[in-house]
Amino acid sequence: MTDVAGPTDAAELQRRLDDADYLVDRGLATALFLAIGLPQPILLEGEAGVGKTEAAKALAAVLDTPLLRLQCYEGIDAAEALYEWNYPRQLLSIRLAEAAGSAIVEDDLFGPDHLIARPLLQAIEHPGPRPVVLLIDEVDRADDEFEAFLLELLAEGAVTIPELGTRHAAYPPVVVLTSNRTRDLGDALKRRCLYHWIDYPSVDAVARIVRRRVPAASTSVAEQAAAATARLRRSPRASPRPSIGCRRSRCWAPPASPPPSSTPPSAPSSSTGRTTRSPEPAASLGWRATEISWQVVAVQPRDTKFRRLSRGERTWRLGGSRGCCRSPTGRSGGGRRACRRRGARSRGRRCGG
Repeated sequence: MTDVAGPTDAAELQRRLDDADYLVDRGLATALFLAIGLPQPILLEGEAGVGKTEAAKALAAVLDTPLLRLQCYEGIDAAEALYEWNYPRQLLSIRLAEAAGSAIVEDDLFGPDHLIARPLLQAIEHPGPRPVVLLIDEVDRADDEFEAFLLELLAEGAVTIPELGTRHAAYPPVVVLTSNRTRDLGDALKRRCLYHWIDYPSVDAVARIVRRRVPAASTSVAEQAAAATARLRRSPRASPRPSIGCRRSRCWAPPASPPPSSTPPSAPSSSTGRTTRSPEPAASLGWRATEISWQVVAVQPRDTKFRRLSRGERTWRLGGSRGCCRSPTGRSGGGRRACRRRGARSRGRRCGG
């Protein structure tokens, strides 16, 4: 760890984040600067893929300090977040004491030697000299009880272990909480945090991010990928709304040039990109599906205008892998096959799917 001074203002922090390949606007830079200077936890909310987790990673890189990440999920408790007793080592200590004929002291069994520190306790006990960045990722996935458990850490920079008492941080961590708004967080947690909403970046900003993360991509390809991402995001026909952020846009910008127009539609091209979570929105938006796998749709744009799939092609390409009895031309398939859509066996008739 080198001797790196903290940023003096939001503009300097913005420049340092830019040097760390994380492009931010002045609003987010100001919010992160206040979180460092006050210090006070900051809650970042926004759609999936807008860069909330990357903000904490870039902040740790700028401050040249470790990043401790706690991934939240439903049912998380203190054993995964704060601490856990090393029960095998405690049992071994009891066996050794019995073999030596010495008395077993309870304080020795429930002491620091038998304690396994989890991310929250590691952040509190960090020796410094600079505070650690503590990322509590997707806190909205946790339960209300876990929110209440975090209040002491967020308000006082301390945690309480029943057997050892309250531990206070010598260097309070820079706490960054992220949320995708899958549920509303409690008011008690919000009152203890700074707040900033990260919106989708503009088309120009996405193109800059793509060129920064994929240096081999040309400017035109980066701009086309950014424009296609914004077009899909604004479309009212995408249901459910596709979660497409900057990370998805980088998948759209390969270093190779776009394929020639003579490429057959049945063969995926090098410009193939991942667009939505399910194939149906891609077909309704007028993209030609060329390769379908689990939660991944590979698509190929047709110049500037997109052709809507016919009913027969849509049924074959999106349903054929699941056993539909229709052919690419929309006619009934021959032979005796099981139609998984209708749960019945058919001979020479269409399933109507």
